[in-house]
Parts: sequence; C-alpha cells; structure tokens
Amino acid sequence: MNILVTGSNGQLGTELRNCVSASCPGQGAGALMKSAAGNVYVFTDVTDVPGADTVHLDITDLSSVEKAVNGCLEGPAEGLEIDLVINCAAYTNVDKAEVERDAAELLNAAAVRNLAVSLNARNGFLVHISTDYVFGGTDNNTPCTEDQPANPTGVYGETKLHGEQEVIASGCRHIIIRTAWLYSEYGRNFLKTMLNLTAARPHLDVVFDQTGTPTYAGDLAEAVFDIVEHRKYENKDGIYHYSNEGVCSWYDFAEMIAEYSGHTSCDIRPCHSNEFPSPVKRPSYSVLDKTRIKQAFGLRIPYWTDSLKKCIDNINNAESHGL
Repeated sequence: MNILVTGSNGQLGTELRNCVSASCPGQGAGALMKSAAGNVYVFTDVTDVPGADTVHLDITDLSSVEKAVNGCLEGPAEGLEIDLVINCAAYTNVDKAEVERDAAELLNAAAVRNLAVSLNARNGFLVHISTDYVFGGTDNNTPCTEDQPANPTGVYGETKLHGEQEVIASGCRHIIIRTAWLYSEYGRNFLKTMLNLTAARPHLDVVFDQTGTPTYAGDLAEAVFDIVEHRKYENKDGIYHYSNEGVCSWYDFAEMIAEYSGHTSCDIRPCHSNEFPSPVKRPSYSVLDKTRIKQAFGLRIPYWTDSLKKCIDNINNAESHGL
C-alpha cells in the first residue's frame, strides 16, 4: 500500500516519520520510507526542514493533488499511485485566523476537499486530523462525544468543521480524528513555550478556566500508524476522538511542565481567560470522549502526565547529545 502524508514537517508528520523509521530502522528521515509491513510512505509538505527529505506538494491546488494521488509526483515518489492519505496539514494559528479567514478556509477546508475528491475518484482512503475547537459554543461539563453537535466559536474551529463536512460530502472512504492541545519535541507549541518561559521568568500567569487534555503528538502518531499499518480502518468510516487520558487546565499543564523540567523556581499563578484578551473565545471545556476510538481500534491511550514526562525526557536527552 502506498501512503501519502501531508504536512509531514509539522509535529504530527514528524512523529509519523519516527514511527515508520522505528518499524524499519536505518532509513533516516527520507521523503520515501518503507514500514516493516511493506507499506511505502511518501512525506510531503510545502516547507522544508533541515535533516528531513520532503516531496513538495501544495494541497490547496487541486491539479497538484490529483497528479499526486495518481502517481505523478516528482522525485523519488514518481510513479507511485496513492492508496491512502494521512492529512496532517492545517492552518492552526487560532488568533490570526480571525483576520485571515480566507487563508484558514483554503487550507482547512478547500484543500481537504481536494484530497477527498481526488481519493474518492480512485477509491482511496483519507485519514483526516481535526480538532476539539469544533466545540466551544456551549458550556459543557462532560466529555464531548463524536455525535455531539459541533458549535465552534471562532474562524479556526469553523474552518476545521468545514473540512470535516467536505470529507463527508465527497463520499470518500475516511476516518476523521479530532484531537486537542497537541505538543511534541518539534516545532512551536505550549510545551516548548512554557519550557522557555519557566526557565527565564520568576513568575508566570496561566489561565485555569479552560479545561481539556494535552495530547502528545508521538502518542497520536503511534495510534494513526497502528490503524493504518494493520488496515484497522476498513469498514469503520466515521469520526473519532483522540487525546491522552485525563483532564487538566492550561495552568495544571504549565505546573507539570515546570515540575518535570526542574524549573520549580518559577512561580506559576492561575488567572482568568479575560485577563488575556483574545480576538476569539476559546472552548472553556473541550475534553474529548475517547470511548469510540478505543473500542473500534483496540487502542490503549497513555495518561497525559506520563506522556508529558516522556516528551520532556526526550528533549533533555537530545540537548545532552547536542541534537
């Protein structure tokens, strides 16, 4: 099976590379990699990062997407017809989306339609990553289920919801995985920001009235890899939720980051969301119910603090080796 990964130089895409590499060591971070099961992964993006070979693919261009899935990619993937796409690409700047609606709609919805329509034409399969931000318009106090009506409060959530709707409307075989509060060793994220701030500042204010669950991109990547590698997705089309287990606020998240990194001299103080004015209202409670994905695919999901410690240890180990 030939599998194309979009947004492969982002957090989740990079972790997927790691999964493929771990299953079949010695390949490095190539643009074309083979898993232990013999599946061929093509890693694409519109940007390059040092140390990771990447096939250029602009998914906002329908013609380019059609050519890609039909074996007309240039470079090492030339001639490979694509059976499945894992879409990790997204416009994720929540605040900036409020003034860049067209850009957010293009990448989060129109580009998703390009993938879904192109795959549907050749009976391919799409694994699309979405977000807890499709919720937030009403106050919840129980975990959000997949069947709960979506009610986003801002442009980012709206455009991600539009992307989900485009997938379903296309008729393409698919699974949509909503996730939340994604972090990793790579790129920019809340963990990396807090590591820097708690090391440099004597005190820090972090909101305590937004509740959810941090998700380690490495765990999500392993779940997606397992589902795809073993074709567990067959006849299980639909929407699923994935985050790490447990519940916390951003304040709790920051406290644990400081503790696990040894930055305990920083005094972290809980504050209200309205003390940090934002152009968009973020969900106050967006904990995701993961019952469906665990039952459907036989997943065991790690607790959020265990995964956080693992990620911070990885960062520390890399720094100690000068990486």
